[in-house]
Amino acid sequence: MSNKHFHHLFPKKKHKSDGLPDKQTKKIILVLFVLFFFFYLQYKPYSDNNHEIRTMSEYLFGIYQFIINQTLGIVHEGGHGVCYILPCPKFMTVSMGTFFQWLFPLGIAYYYKRKGNITAFFMGIFILGISLDYISWYMSTAHEGAILPAYKSFLGVDAMHDFHYIFSTLGVMSYESMISGFTKVVAYILMIYSILAMYFDTFSSKK
Repeated sequence: MSNKHFHHLFPKKKHKSDGLPDKQTKKIILVLFVLFFFFYLQYKPYSDNNHEIRTMSEYLFGIYQFIINQTLGIVHEGGHGVCYILPCPKFMTVSMGTFFQWLFPLGIAYYYKRKGNITAFFMGIFILGISLDYISWYMSTAHEGAILPAYKSFLGVDAMHDFHYIFSTLGVMSYESMISGFTKVVAYILMIYSILAMYFDTFSSKK
């Protein structure tokens, strides 16, 4: 019996999505990210406002705050760690923490863009927005001193304040508010853009 007969007897299964999210999955992701964004506006991961957790949503977002702080902290310190291994100049060593906070979500976005997963690509861009917002807060505290207090430090010990050193070295400390404000605006543009892009991608008739 020829191969053609075998193909008729055992037709190949067609994969509808090839691992890509379908319309229903995209709608669920879109709703989750919209809700997440509104919660994020109220409960920032770097917020110092301690209050009693009264609702399940606040409890869940409290878990998020812990996870995002730990994740960004590990990525940030990993950037410094690269220069602890390699012979980097001091300015580069200090800057690599922030650079890695940009590189990590951009890497996620780029990976899924190559895979053709547009939804995951915009999720990566959204995470980049969160990371930039976190960085903008860090920038805004540069004037507080060269030492980052232990209670604000990921390592739990007094440490060098990256942006106090960076801004002082570049001679732009007086522009701290403007730089941090601009970074925050870019962060929110990226988050809002990602949600809008997810919306249009979800409800687009384009295959």
